[in-house]
Amino acid sequence: MSESLPGRLRAPEPGWTTRADVVVVGSGIAGLTAALRIHAADPGLRLLVVTKDVLAAGSTQWAQGGIAAALGPGDTPAQHERDTLVAGAGACDVEAVRVLVTEGPDAVRELIALGTQFDHHPDGELSLTREGGHHRDRIAHAGGDATGAEIQRALIAAVERAPAIEVVQHALAVDLLTAADGGVAGLTLHVLGEGQHDGVGAVLCRAVVLASGGLGQVFSQSTNPSVSTGDGTALAMRAGARVRDLEFVQFHPTVMWLGPDSQGQQPLISEAVRGEGAFLVDAPPEEGGTRFMLGQHELADLAPRDIVAKAITRRMLETGRPHVWLDARHLGAEFWERRFPTILRVCREHGVDPVTELIPVAPAQHYASGGVATDLWGRTSVPGLYATGEVACSGVHGANRLASNSLLEGLVFSRRIADVLPGELRAWAAPAVDDRATGLVSGERRRALQDVMTALVGVLRQADGLAEAIEVLGDLEHGDPVVGPPAWETTNLVTVSTALAMAAALRTETRGSHWREDFPDRDDTRAGHVDARLVDGTVRVEWTSAPSTDPSTAPAPGPDRDPATVEVPA
Repeated sequence: MSESLPGRLRAPEPGWTTRADVVVVGSGIAGLTAALRIHAADPGLRLLVVTKDVLAAGSTQWAQGGIAAALGPGDTPAQHERDTLVAGAGACDVEAVRVLVTEGPDAVRELIALGTQFDHHPDGELSLTREGGHHRDRIAHAGGDATGAEIQRALIAAVERAPAIEVVQHALAVDLLTAADGGVAGLTLHVLGEGQHDGVGAVLCRAVVLASGGLGQVFSQSTNPSVSTGDGTALAMRAGARVRDLEFVQFHPTVMWLGPDSQGQQPLISEAVRGEGAFLVDAPPEEGGTRFMLGQHELADLAPRDIVAKAITRRMLETGRPHVWLDARHLGAEFWERRFPTILRVCREHGVDPVTELIPVAPAQHYASGGVATDLWGRTSVPGLYATGEVACSGVHGANRLASNSLLEGLVFSRRIADVLPGELRAWAAPAVDDRATGLVSGERRRALQDVMTALVGVLRQADGLAEAIEVLGDLEHGDPVVGPPAWETTNLVTVSTALAMAAALRTETRGSHWREDFPDRDDTRAGHVDARLVDGTVRVEWTSAPSTDPSTAPAPGPDRDPATVEVPA
């Protein structure tokens, strides 16, 4: 690698300074839940929520399928746990999964009490559906296929009812300010058009909660919004935090194919469409198309996402076609309009009527199962820094996230952060002098980065391609571009992409969403985690101990457990 990664982004000196006890970075389900719950736990704390765009611009609003929890008749947390562990392909932390599925039902009920309007049957019962990897109908949804937008609406309304929570929009988190002991002392922001809070400034604080979402813009095609540039992950790495299992990038199997030159955010065709009876075919019926998922897995088209994405990719390679098709015509116009109005509208906007036509689909980047390593209470390895939601790696997703567990993870673990954070706030500390800023990568290099990551670190990976990707990333020109968001975001993408590619190179097996063509089998001697750190401008990756995959060996969570006894990642 010919260039050193910066230990701090080059930016103007802060032109303003303010204070808050706690800063929450991100305004999706994870960030707003954390803010609301921390405020409820200690109304005297000054809370600041900063979001890169407007409050509703993150990934939560795009969640179509719903939120999974054992809420239906006959369903239990133990069944939800089993499905989650199977999908995670032996890489889940069993205790984290138990926390998720045990606390999940009450967390969803609290969302309902907050004002979230989930869909119900005429008799008043909650309407639940099924998605890939689930053996029960346990997906609560809203507006048919607009669950995330409804949850976001309810959370924003609740924040607006809490005047003690200050919100700063159009604010890019630049870097953590750390104290002499390496712990949190504040955060630098770049804010557009916020009056006194304009340009680069500093927020001195006692804790930071990262809820900044994913890293989808690492790849050329993603279901993630444009703001998902891995900022939180890169910021945490520059502060010394460990990140974990970045190689486990989930590619959603059914993303609408818009053509070979399509870039950026792509339309997601929710797994819930298959949950309602749609199925995949490798060609139109008039060309002899077959249902190729039959026989691939006991759940066929509703197999876990990694299995479906791999099956689609294999079939595409066999046929030489750039996509397969989803057949949902038999659902009928009335059902489409009632159950999936958003997807129906988007498909028609792109020239496909799913009521009468097959939908062309192919895998595209969807979710980062890895992230900033945390314990069961959201603590990272940096004192005073917490992480929740997609930016975090709590251990619940393992090698492949189970459908609709993402919203639940943000909800459950943000609540847990609020349970401990007020009682362990750091004392105010002065930021230490930090002169580790080096060259930035120009925003003009983003396309080159995305192209190499998509080609060599995408669904299919092998040693030579990963080595080439790491070399290309290291050769991206660092220098003196215009200092500002495009260069900061691209430098963040390079940092995260380098850690991701190096982790993928170290994991010489195929497991879950990590598919090595040169190591096509799962190797349980490689069942551990891959941790990455940024040390003196260089990413270092290493193995850590294997997670437990036997549910019987994990201690059951309970209300009397002392949070202080939970180990922070090494």
